[in-house]
Amino acid sequence: MVLEINKSMSELLIDLLKINSVSGNETPMRNFLLEYINKRKYTWNVQPEIYFGEDLHDCLLLKFGNPKTAVFAHIDTIGFTTRYENQLLPIGGPEIDEGIRLVGEDRLGPISCKIVLNDDFVFHDFPRAIERGTLLSYEQSIVIDDEFIQAAYLDNRLGIYNCLKLCEDLENGWIVFSTYEEHGGGSIPFLLRFIQELAPIKYALISDITWVTEGVHHHGGVAISIRDKYIPRKKFLEKILKLADESGIPFQLEVEGIGGSDGREIQFSPYPIDWCFIGAPEDNVHTPYEKVSLKDLQNMIDFYKYLMKRL
Repeated sequence: MVLEINKSMSELLIDLLKINSVSGNETPMRNFLLEYINKRKYTWNVQPEIYFGEDLHDCLLLKFGNPKTAVFAHIDTIGFTTRYENQLLPIGGPEIDEGIRLVGEDRLGPISCKIVLNDDFVFHDFPRAIERGTLLSYEQSIVIDDEFIQAAYLDNRLGIYNCLKLCEDLENGWIVFSTYEEHGGGSIPFLLRFIQELAPIKYALISDITWVTEGVHHHGGVAISIRDKYIPRKKFLEKILKLADESGIPFQLEVEGIGGSDGREIQFSPYPIDWCFIGAPEDNVHTPYEKVSLKDLQNMIDFYKYLMKRL
């Protein structure tokens, strides 16, 4: 199973990992996905209807067949905004350590710098002033071996990758690439309205990456979240867990009291949609060195394919 992932994943996943897509500037990722989908859709079992444009900001939706379920994957990442006097402001919740390398670009050219800490403030060491409001992200370093992948922004590049693999043989369902998730959300309300007016759904699955903890481990299987800060409906969780048992695919149960995802906005929406967060666990969360088991990633892909045939 691990060798299969190493052979098939490398080119697409590495391309995804190299794209800068900090919250508020998801256009590069949206454009990459559009190009990839338009090239590959003719090899898929079902040709999707594709929705994008300014009315949807930088979100992208694919409608397959007659959907009852949507899979959501956010396409933004954490990062930093440049302020005054070389100061940096975090976007989302990035790990902030002395010496972490950041990259970006302003009108004067490419930027590569390090984080410098001074009391309670965060600065960069770039030798010239960076234009105010420039977005910086972690410098990427990708390591793949027989057991793990390690890189910046596996959250949520692996969730996107899962969705693109799901597209290959999906017959009925929405695939939804959302924005802003890492810094407060905001796209899900208008996306849900769009979906419910066009082809309503009953269920939502959150294709995202969770945490390795004392109860969720590498190589333990895909994590099904019983709860984070928010609590999905037990009746729907029982349906998911019954299918998980029937599938024979390794899984583990996550129970947390903090954290959130696009599931929060689905729960707060005016629509009666059941939701569940399902994803591979990672170590070194929100650092340049996020680490995920390839076995768990394959379990995630297999389980989503199993669920989407049955929900």
